[in-house]
Amino acid sequence: MLQRLFQFKGGVKPETHKAPSVQAPIGIAPLPSLLIVPLHQSIGGHPQPLVAAGERVRKGQRIGAADKWVSSAVHAPTSGTVLAVEERTAAHPSGLPTLSVVIEPDGRDEWIERTPLDHAALTPERVREILRDAGVVGLGGAVFPSHVKTEAARSVPMEELVINGAECEPFMTCDDMLMRERAEGIVRGAAIFRDLLQPRRVLIGIEDNKPEAIAAMRAAVSAVGEDFAVIAVPTRYPAGGAKQLIRVLTGKEVPASKRSPEMGVQCFNVATAYTAWRAVAFGEPVLSRIVTLTGNVEQPRNWELLLGTPLREVLPLMRPRADTNRYVMGGPMMGFDLPSLDAPVVKATNCIIAGSPALFPPPAPEMPCIRCGACALACPHELQPFELYWFARARNFGKTQEYQLFDCIECGCCSYVCPSHIPLVQYFRFAKSEIWSRERDKLNADAAKARFEWRNARDEREKAEKAERLARAAAAKAAEKAAPAGAPAGATPANAAPVDAEAAKKAAIAAAMERARAQRESVQPKNLDGLTATQRKEIAEIDKRRAPLQEQDATAPQAETHDARGEQQ
Repeated sequence: MLQRLFQFKGGVKPETHKAPSVQAPIGIAPLPSLLIVPLHQSIGGHPQPLVAAGERVRKGQRIGAADKWVSSAVHAPTSGTVLAVEERTAAHPSGLPTLSVVIEPDGRDEWIERTPLDHAALTPERVREILRDAGVVGLGGAVFPSHVKTEAARSVPMEELVINGAECEPFMTCDDMLMRERAEGIVRGAAIFRDLLQPRRVLIGIEDNKPEAIAAMRAAVSAVGEDFAVIAVPTRYPAGGAKQLIRVLTGKEVPASKRSPEMGVQCFNVATAYTAWRAVAFGEPVLSRIVTLTGNVEQPRNWELLLGTPLREVLPLMRPRADTNRYVMGGPMMGFDLPSLDAPVVKATNCIIAGSPALFPPPAPEMPCIRCGACALACPHELQPFELYWFARARNFGKTQEYQLFDCIECGCCSYVCPSHIPLVQYFRFAKSEIWSRERDKLNADAAKARFEWRNARDEREKAEKAERLARAAAAKAAEKAAPAGAPAGATPANAAPVDAEAAKKAAIAAAMERARAQRESVQPKNLDGLTATQRKEIAEIDKRRAPLQEQDATAPQAETHDARGEQQ
């Protein structure tokens, strides 16, 4: 049965530059002299360091524990000695440092004890824990923890599982070579995701400019005995985007306000499926990945690099030409310039391109927008980039949100086709960062206001408690003065009712307590939602300390009355 294919709107067809890096098989990079392993390599929490300087680690040992559920563990890529746990340059456009574990390899490559498992004999929860602890994340670039994505079937029945082998970025061929050489592992990893999600069908989408990969995947599906459909999709950037590939394979258009699992579809990269299989079937965490080293180099090729390998240790493999002036991580459409040769390979590193003035000429001067609409025609999300550009340039960030700024995936199609050479994506990134900054400032201001109200409320509560104690003491003293001079405690005049003094005393105490209680309640914080857990705990402790006093206040008058009656009898 032929698979019906659909189309997504927009997109471009840039020069691919893929052929030079697929002429040789995947190479295994030599052990570097130093490894810089960032602890934060995935979307979600920041893993906490589990090692300290001076410790010896083995290959595969956890050096960073997953922080909460939406996070992923980090491991030592080889055995050696931890030199430091400190801030180091990150593989990020900002160039800001991130907490990293610096390891000096000992050359022995000594593994931890590994336990191969059969996922079919395990509960889904146990498989998810294995994926989390093995550091399995999306290796297509998003680095979203894979164990979290496999929970989608709990809320919505899955209809399709999409395995993404499109790899639409120019220059990039790491997924292509992985499918050619390790197709069976990808299929078995897809089966793990299939068993966790229970979809009706599994679709493996590969762009039709990769015939060798398509043939290898189909042979592997047949050899493993699965009924997965390997489908060749038209080559058009950005067909490798999850939403675009889902649209092509299933016809489902995922709205900007939803995620694909809400529509019964989940998508994983082929490299992610492969690492999931290695994690479960061999007990191997994610320690390395296939990276395309290409561009202005003597030997374009795909290499398996250990995570944490500094870029300067990769240069001998690339053999860059003399006129190389930059290094780009990712593809030319969505990638960014690496800030330093000390920046390490991370899980999101799928391609490193050596750039030169001839390969990447300086951008032409930016000219005024002529409102030709070419950017709108090329946008795969059917946005209006020229409108977003005007509002971002005018700093009218409210309008940019009205025009769905955050639906932009920054694919670069608009900038690619712009005849005025306007770097549209840069304007959109600027607008997003400004909006995020203002939202952070507002949240900080709200939190400060809540803390201020809580502090004032605490001070007033303490004052009210003090006033309550003083009122109680004053009422008791007044009741004592009301008794006849020289009369024993608790005695009453002969011509007065036995309980009149006690009744007056009780009434005075009750009135004072009521006034103090009203004062205390009037100064409660208006909004406790912004309080931290520590502040809430402190308020609870104050209430707990006040409870015995309130209980004593409630019982003391009755006890005194009973004692007085006993003495009278």
